[in-house]
Amino acid sequence: MKKTLLTIALCLVAGMGFAQEWDGYEVKAENSYTNYNVRHASNPMDAKHYDTKRLRGEYLIKKVFAPGEVNWTYTMFDRFLIGGAEPTATPLALTSIAPLYVDKSKGDNGRNLLDNRELGIINIGGKGTVTVDGKSYDLDFQEALYVGKGAKDITVASKDASNPAKFYMNSACAHKSYPTKKVTLKDANNIKAGSMKESNDRVIHQLIIDGVAGVHTCQLQMGVTELKEGSVWNTMPAHTHLRRMETYLYYKVPEGQKICHLMGEPQETRPMWLNNEQAVISPDWSIHCAAGTSNYTFIWGMAGENLVYTDMQVAKIPELE
Repeated sequence: MKKTLLTIALCLVAGMGFAQEWDGYEVKAENSYTNYNVRHASNPMDAKHYDTKRLRGEYLIKKVFAPGEVNWTYTMFDRFLIGGAEPTATPLALTSIAPLYVDKSKGDNGRNLLDNRELGIINIGGKGTVTVDGKSYDLDFQEALYVGKGAKDITVASKDASNPAKFYMNSACAHKSYPTKKVTLKDANNIKAGSMKESNDRVIHQLIIDGVAGVHTCQLQMGVTELKEGSVWNTMPAHTHLRRMETYLYYKVPEGQKICHLMGEPQETRPMWLNNEQAVISPDWSIHCAAGTSNYTFIWGMAGENLVYTDMQVAKIPELE
């Protein structure tokens, strides 16, 4: 009888989702709708020996969005947070997660998500609303919101549960509080880059960049890059960022198509295949570029010690291996 009760109890705990696994890494539940996992930083000397499964387990974020959930990945590369929130009929509060707590023994001390952080949000779904300390901001498709350090109550909601908003989120450590600011594509710094001849005709929309559209940040940078039909390559020539890390979220990938993301040191590159609405972590030592089997769109997010957008180490195309 005792053995039966123990078995039932273990099944109940497993079913509650307190601990689950996504592609080899442990996922924990902060509450009934918020999940998180932690990724540790890695050395390029080690990473070049990873097989496909290990490579994906370290850097791929397979599950970003799920209806009625908030999903976070906390990477030790610049202590960056990558998340997705997909509210349906009920708004979702953006709470902190256990790895960010200052001192659990002191109640709520250090348990607000942005006590020591800043946050960038870009909506890639239906119409939605972000409410920050009582003030609401409507976000349409590919509109962004910067939220400064110290904001306490943040909730996200969809205008239509049948066409939910999908809020993609990046968060970095912050030393100063800057005002919350909405940015549309019209407000952004829009840069035409590449060419059809090089298969990378694209537009780079700088949305959350210090000094663009009245936004000020401590270290966070985010934007959207859209490839024109017939173009498949992004971020060429490839490069690394010694003083910051980067993440990519790929979306608008047509059904049945995929993205071949390239990472690794310029002379030790590795491919990783991604599906629609999946993200990838790019360490400071790694290049980050991709080709798709169709054109697509992606969000890039960066954090580090330098806000100069052009700070990079270019890897010339003929030298890639």
